[in-house]
Amino acid sequence: MNIFSHSPAREPKRVFVVGATGYIGKFVVRELVTRGYDVVSFAREHSGIGSMTGSGETRAQLKGSEVRFGDIGSMDSLMTRGIRDEHFDVVVSCLTSRNGGIADSWNIDYQATRNALDAGKAAGATHFVLLSAICVQKPLLEFQRAKLKFEEELKVSGLNWSIVRPTAFFKSIAGQVTSVKKGKPYVMFGDGNLTSCKPISESDLARFMVDCLEDPAKQNTILPIGGPGKAISPREQGTMLFELLGSPPKFKYMPIQMFDVIIPLLSTLAKFFPKLQDKAEFARIGKYYCSESMLVLNEETGEYDADMTPSYGCDTLRDFFRRVIKEGIAGQELGEHSMF
Repeated sequence: MNIFSHSPAREPKRVFVVGATGYIGKFVVRELVTRGYDVVSFAREHSGIGSMTGSGETRAQLKGSEVRFGDIGSMDSLMTRGIRDEHFDVVVSCLTSRNGGIADSWNIDYQATRNALDAGKAAGATHFVLLSAICVQKPLLEFQRAKLKFEEELKVSGLNWSIVRPTAFFKSIAGQVTSVKKGKPYVMFGDGNLTSCKPISESDLARFMVDCLEDPAKQNTILPIGGPGKAISPREQGTMLFELLGSPPKFKYMPIQMFDVIIPLLSTLAKFFPKLQDKAEFARIGKYYCSESMLVLNEETGEYDADMTPSYGCDTLRDFFRRVIKEGIAGQELGEHSMF
């Protein structure tokens, strides 16, 4: 069966999308519009990296949906400028904190998402589709705890729910393409084989999320999802990139133990200088992503399991690398998530 052969919605459900201007959100909106849904996108007046995207550009990016502007952190704004006393059938949340900072995580990954749930229930919605993250399986970071708190509340909300937990995005692997093209080495932690993932493209993930509206098997369940092909390590990613560039591999190895010095130091200083709390958290985030695989965690073995991680879609990392080598990384910038 062709996973992209979708029958149109029997009736045009009204869908309210929050986080619509995000990396995945834009593609979810486009996929919903393509499939014939009546879509309202709720967004900030200024969005994107550095809040440089204005309302006109946002409307162009979310063409086909009705774009309404307001503050997702304010229930009053959400209800009066977003919901407007109208009926919606489904809420789709692609909200995520901008940088994983402690306050930002609880404000966005929990509270703003909770606001969207409450607003959706008030509007008569019967289904909530949540973009979460596969890393919440092993919650060591504040944004993971915030996401999990909301997940638990969603499950008992009385609505049908779909919790989508993707592995790494292509975007998260694109950060070194430009520097490697300039002749710099590919930076890895340890020997480059500490972790692996099944990266998924934004368009494939968007299709999977919209499938949740149409496939009862994807409702009231947690859905880990990766892209096509086998799991790939950072070393394999770098090797692939050099191969496509026609250059001999050149790697730089960073000791992961560096985080074991940085994290305690920043954590201690943060007790006296509270502004350093987020710096310490960013260091913890860095260590996490350099030491934990973005795959399903086998609860029986305690190990990450590539075979247990479902694959979906047709966009491969090789094709993605080939495209960004040729066209550049516009649209794939990491912004505040950048490490290198």
